[in-house]
Amino acid sequence: MALKQSQQLRLSQKLLPQQILLMKLLQLPTLALEERIKEELEANPALEEGENEAAEEEVYENDTTEAEDDLDENGDVKESEDPKANNDVEMEDYMDDEELDSYKYEVVNKGPDDENREFVVVEGPGFHEQLEQQLGLKDLDNKEYTIGTYLIGCLDEDGYIRRELELIVDDLAFNYNLTTTIEEVEKILLVIQSFDPPGVGARSLQECLLIQLDRKKEKTREVVLAIDVIKHQMDEFSKKHYDKILRRLAIDNDDLKDIIEVIKHLNPRPGNSDTKGVGNSEVVPDFLVGVNDGKPELSLNGRNLPDLKISKEYIEMLREYSKSKNKDGKEASGFIKNKIENAEWFIEALNQRYTTLLLCMQCILEYQEEYFVTGDESKIRPMILKDIANRVGLDLSTVSRVANSKYVQTPYGTFLLKTFFSESMSTESGEEVSSREIKRILKDYVDQEDKKHPLTDDELCAKLKEKGYTIARRTVAKYREQLDIPVGRLRKEV
Repeated sequence: MALKQSQQLRLSQKLLPQQILLMKLLQLPTLALEERIKEELEANPALEEGENEAAEEEVYENDTTEAEDDLDENGDVKESEDPKANNDVEMEDYMDDEELDSYKYEVVNKGPDDENREFVVVEGPGFHEQLEQQLGLKDLDNKEYTIGTYLIGCLDEDGYIRRELELIVDDLAFNYNLTTTIEEVEKILLVIQSFDPPGVGARSLQECLLIQLDRKKEKTREVVLAIDVIKHQMDEFSKKHYDKILRRLAIDNDDLKDIIEVIKHLNPRPGNSDTKGVGNSEVVPDFLVGVNDGKPELSLNGRNLPDLKISKEYIEMLREYSKSKNKDGKEASGFIKNKIENAEWFIEALNQRYTTLLLCMQCILEYQEEYFVTGDESKIRPMILKDIANRVGLDLSTVSRVANSKYVQTPYGTFLLKTFFSESMSTESGEEVSSREIKRILKDYVDQEDKKHPLTDDELCAKLKEKGYTIARRTVAKYREQLDIPVGRLRKEV
């Protein structure tokens, strides 16, 4: 096969690095943006916190000219007009470490009678460490202790052992050169299952609940029945087939309520028993909307976002190295110039992000003005990404990035921005309504239903049609799932 050369002319579309950076910053919420700015400040020494000066924006483009401008007619360095520029003296520069002790030059405002309080923060042992401490109190030989510590290490965040015991036997053989059997491992596992918190070391939810029920000191009738239900009718209980449980145990509804109450007080996740209520993540709104004289007002949450500028030291270094004629000087000049350019791109991308966010959110505010003024959810108009993109003249993907993971704080609560985007539905009268309004009505029906006889999707569909909303049953099921509402059978209560 002969080789040959040929010329081709093609058109291709590529994104500049600045555009890619802007797209990435645009989709970040406020908390993530804070972390991104910190990372950039650490990675790029040419970027500093502080207000940027207009005179610094393109200083490196004419370095030699600017260096000459700093000289007077005699070739000497001009004195700065700023009196502080040539008097930048820090006391610490002329003091040794011993003299820097604060008590030698700071005023002490505390008297002898002032109370001196010291706070000591002590971090207790973690979940796995607590179990290892309990393991150390058991009468075990070295082999059994090694198996026990390995099993504790296999526990997941819920306190369960998800790996098969046969695989754990293989792991002990390969990693610890320890020959053991499934029976020996299971024996040590039973020891761990006797530890606190109750239920730890279980291999399934069923086993976890049974461990907790077996450890109850008072075996009342309700506890005994609960053990029977979990051991023999776990599937029926989880699917709320209460009729089958009532028939099999020959009990009435009151007995079943007592059984359910006992099971409800068990902990299905013993590994997280010491961290309840800690896992709630902070929601920081990206937009702040207030109402003044009947008009909504918008502002962007700056929070702890710092002002950024180009480092003066790097600009001076660029001036010096740009005069150099040797290879090292040119390489250093190229490196510094690259850092300064990256810093300028980052600052520019942040400014464009700020402008784009305000532009899109202001358009949403105007589109949904009636809701933001009144707070009435029925006033929310059907709105899709394309509606906003067409109004602001931006690409659909850009508007999608703006709406992604952003929160807006209003006088009526803090909401995910995406919740204001909804499909349009037509009523029997031809009126266009938001799907969010239908979801609200759907939730109201579920909240008000008889929990002993919850509404099915067909019944919910019929009720919506009675109110004039022509909607299919599969759409009702879709909206119900989006609202995290289980099917009627799982909503049933005794």
